[in-house]
Amino acid sequence: MNDAERTAAGRPPARQIDRKAGEASSWLPRRPSPFVQWLSLALMVVIWGTTWAAIRVGLEFVPPFTGVAIRFAVAAAVLAAAGLLLGIPLTGSPPERRLWVVHGVLTFCASYTITYWAEQYVPSGLTSVLFATFPLFVVVLAHWVLPDERLRRASMLGVVVGFAGVAVIFSEDLTALGGPEVLIGSLVMLLAPFASAIGNVAVKRWGSAVHPLSLNVGGMTLTAVLVGGLAAVVERDQEVVFNATSVGSILYLALLGSALTFSLYFWLLQSMSATRLALIAYVIPVVAVAVGTLAFDEPLTARLVGGGLLVLFGVGLASRH
Repeated sequence: MNDAERTAAGRPPARQIDRKAGEASSWLPRRPSPFVQWLSLALMVVIWGTTWAAIRVGLEFVPPFTGVAIRFAVAAAVLAAAGLLLGIPLTGSPPERRLWVVHGVLTFCASYTITYWAEQYVPSGLTSVLFATFPLFVVVLAHWVLPDERLRRASMLGVVVGFAGVAVIFSEDLTALGGPEVLIGSLVMLLAPFASAIGNVAVKRWGSAVHPLSLNVGGMTLTAVLVGGLAAVVERDQEVVFNATSVGSILYLALLGSALTFSLYFWLLQSMSATRLALIAYVIPVVAVAVGTLAFDEPLTARLVGGGLLVLFGVGLASRH
């Protein structure tokens, strides 16, 4: 197709595409090899699989909104320092700054504020299983927003199976797992993967030329400011205890659970499909449930296991190409 045909079809001329691609590739990391992709995915699974337990430990000493604000303030500072050392521009163009707001509000602010609040009442293993619905939301949203990631029959079946698993989980008497707050907390928890899915699809659709460091520094800084303000109002009378355990939890969540893993995730998102990359949520709950059961003696019932397996099976079907 020549430039005249491209213009008539509503597409930019090839020279313009090549110029923009050249500008982006001059500072974007190159496409990772399959080995590096799998190594990065494995690292994210191990780290994110243990962050649910780390959140629970931190909540014993630091209120939820304060914990979110400190976590992302530390992560943003570390990533900003890394960006300066690497010479990566972090000021952002107006479209890039708009993406910071979308990414920060949905992927970090809403998702993690809900998660931290819910983990005050919901076992960490169960919260990870509920968050595993994230790829199901991504698949459905990607069908409408990402032209190359349309729903197929297997994907539609996977979405149905996955949410059937959620129904099985909620057929359990969740109040018996820790009081009536567990049921309410579990229902609210489903909003976290939904918000995160919207943010991820938006980044995939409009953020292909935005460096992951810039994207995450902007989003995490905004989260620290917004949630920090919320914490100052809502949690001003609550005690905050800084000791070896709470500080260790915050640093683990900020440095490994945020700065490292989200940089890897959105770096990989530039070269992988959103639905394929979302498959890591297929494995994370296995690690999280195992840690919660072994370390905190969290209850594990037949319905929770069966519903969780249905969710994971549905995720596998929905994300399969």
